[in-house]
Amino acid sequence: MGIGNLAGKIKMIIFDVDGVLTDGKIVIGNGGEVLKEFNAQDGLGISLLRQNGVIPAIITGRTSAIVAQRAGELKIENIYQGAKDKTLALKELQQKHQLDLSEIAYVGDDLIDLPVMMQVGLGFAVANAVLEVKDHANYVTKNYGGNGAVREIAEILLKAQGKWGNIIDSYLLQGKKQLELEQ
Repeated sequence: MGIGNLAGKIKMIIFDVDGVLTDGKIVIGNGGEVLKEFNAQDGLGISLLRQNGVIPAIITGRTSAIVAQRAGELKIENIYQGAKDKTLALKELQQKHQLDLSEIAYVGDDLIDLPVMMQVGLGFAVANAVLEVKDHANYVTKNYGGNGAVREIAEILLKAQGKWGNIIDSYLLQGKKQLELEQ
């Protein structure tokens, strides 16, 4: 079955954080604060998925107030931090949203992501993922984590579900209306 057929069925997408939503670097300041960089285009991709009926979720092995803040900004309601066994969070999400595993996609970059990736209907690896994750993914992104990989995946899913054209049309219409107002 091709990536388009698998992507067309997805109702939920789960993201790892470090190495997927970020470039994987963890900056620790002198005061012990942890800093992470997020990509704005990835953020819009997540928002577009949510607005078009694909539920975004986060499962991460680390715990960070920054991740909770970013999830809040993107209206991601399903967030699991400190998940050492990510399959437990996957099962909880599946039951909570009454989804078949074939309706769930997962995006990962490292070995801790393999157990979930192997259970869901569509597994994505970002370009900077370790070789073993890439080998078991249905699709490896061209972009690195924290550098547009999530946006790339959002476009793949929304195109496969026939929603991308309407999204583009709505932005073009907004621009056209703005031009008309200015004339």
